[in-house]
Amino acid sequence: MKKLLEICCYSAESAILAQKNGADRVELCDNFLEGGTTPSAGTIKYVREKIKIGLHPIIRPRGGDFCYNEYEFEVIIRDIRKARDMGADGIVTGILKPNGTYDLPRMEKVIKTAYPLRVTSHRAFDMCNDPHKAIRELIDIGVERILTSGQQNTAIEGIELLHELQEKFGSEIIIMPGSGVTAENIANLVSGTGCTEFHASAKTFVQGKMQYFNKNLTMGNVIKDYNEFSYVSVDQRQIAEMRRVLSEK
Repeated sequence: MKKLLEICCYSAESAILAQKNGADRVELCDNFLEGGTTPSAGTIKYVREKIKIGLHPIIRPRGGDFCYNEYEFEVIIRDIRKARDMGADGIVTGILKPNGTYDLPRMEKVIKTAYPLRVTSHRAFDMCNDPHKAIRELIDIGVERILTSGQQNTAIEGIELLHELQEKFGSEIIIMPGSGVTAENIANLVSGTGCTEFHASAKTFVQGKMQYFNKNLTMGNVIKDYNEFSYVSVDQRQIAEMRRVLSEK
């Protein structure tokens, strides 16, 4: 069975480069410093025009936790409609209750709103208090795929749970390992989990073109030693190598 490679992209350029180097699908995001938030309508539309591979925008109105108030939930629903209308193939989202369970009524509304788009639950799953109960609930409401690190910082660290979930539920829902996936460890994840889809960011930083820097201020960043004059892109070599490894498995 073919192994699929999804690349998390934070710009139109990154999505184009991901396709060029063998990605099967793009998870399109904005704002990598907060773990990915909803990309702009203009970005979704332009990327759809430029790539033929799968396009799944993340629908996440802000950083932080995955418990949303009524205003944020309304934004989620409107963003799903916009992504659907602009030609996305699916959406990536997740909504939890404060107790660490999925907010199932809201998730069901998400699935109904997104139809016929496919719905992936992002790593909100990794914040759930009972992954086995959560995955059964997601299967029952029609979620197609779960992006997960096996409830650890990285997929390699969570490989035991990933394998267990794949063994128990892989015939009913797609388990897609993600977080810390690289060309150097993806072969181990294939053999250690039995999964067929993998998610990676292949993240690299590009120095911007600015030559003048006003060192008396920052543009709101509070992360120590972060270079505000660089931006995140994708490492083409990493993507191409991951594609090569997966093609041989």
